[in-house]
Amino acid sequence: MRQCKVFVHNIEAGILQETDAREYIFTYHEDYHGDPVCLAMPVRKESYHSKHLFPYFFNMLSEGANREIQSMVHHIDEHDDFGIMLLTAQYDTIGAVTVKPI
Repeated sequence: MRQCKVFVHNIEAGILQETDAREYIFTYHEDYHGDPVCLAMPVRKESYHSKHLFPYFFNMLSEGANREIQSMVHHIDEHDDFGIMLLTAQYDTIGAVTVKPI
């Protein structure tokens, strides 16, 4: 299982996990009361589950030639969405959300 911390406006909001079965789980921290990650994922106690990387996080990824370059530079499969997100969405993202590997 791979996981990362999700920050909104530099405040730790929750944990995003990729299970060994390639399912995704996002859980807000119990004591988090800030802005949601996105409008489609309002703050709540229950976890969000998906068979695909949640659209908000997927949209943080590069496409085309930029994605190919990132995968070559970091020696990671260009189809590994979660892996590329872990390596590229830690700094200087568009919007308020960043992720940091655990």
